[in-house]
Amino acid sequence: MRDREPTIRSRELGDGLRAAMERAGLNNRRTAELLEWPEPRLSKVLHGRRGVTEVEVAEFLAVCGTRGKERTRLLDITRDQDTPGWLQQFGARLPKQLKTFIDHENKATDITDFATVVLPGILQTGEYARALLGRSATVPDKEVEDRIAARLARTNVFSRPRPPQFTFLLHELVLWLPVGGNEIMSDQLHHLLRLSVRRYLSIKVIPVASGAHAGNSGSFILMESDRYKPVAYLEGETSGLFLEEKPEIDSYRKVVKGLEDAALDEENSRELIGTVATERYASREDKDDGE
Repeated sequence: MRDREPTIRSRELGDGLRAAMERAGLNNRRTAELLEWPEPRLSKVLHGRRGVTEVEVAEFLAVCGTRGKERTRLLDITRDQDTPGWLQQFGARLPKQLKTFIDHENKATDITDFATVVLPGILQTGEYARALLGRSATVPDKEVEDRIAARLARTNVFSRPRPPQFTFLLHELVLWLPVGGNEIMSDQLHHLLRLSVRRYLSIKVIPVASGAHAGNSGSFILMESDRYKPVAYLEGETSGLFLEEKPEIDSYRKVVKGLEDAALDEENSRELIGTVATERYASREDKDDGE
């Protein structure tokens, strides 16, 4: 197969094959020898820049001794490796779509997250996430704690030696929506203030007074990387959509520019968040005094 631009699925396949090699104690040179492949070809497959057939992947996994569910998973990915804009329905427990999203989040160097109704998952406290997921009509009760754990685990990206540069564009309505009540919202907003001083993280609020804005079509996440094509991610109630075609990415970059033009700067955004947090805290105190 010819060389090509990596797709979401081809990168995921390459990562899976590399992990299989490592589990087998093999390096690139030895694996290439066993498969009778040129080493440069193997390298391109592992980086998602060259396609492979199901037969070739089966041979690769046989060399690595990979069996069972992981073998089936990687063969399934092989069938979709050339599919851009991968749309995947949510499954049981933690969806494959969520795992794929986290994988790309970990590879990104710049991430822009625009939220219209609720806070981005990576900014949520455990109690906020629990209150939010507990009211979901589509997340079974038995999955709530798994989803919360996954959201909290995502914050590990903040602890990397070189974390991505995050830009969070939050509509003001996100701050006022009383998820879980005043106590939870007060704690959540103070958590935002603590995060907002980190050098790699920018939080900007789009005030209600700005009216209609460039992001009227809804929330999205734009992930950019030095090594891979950029990806835009849109999450619905029952599905997640990954977009990676150039016209699509160019459109979302324009939306980001329009949103940044409408947003308050970081200092004024912190001031607004603090004002809302103080009001929530005062409401909590009033409630405690009345009990």
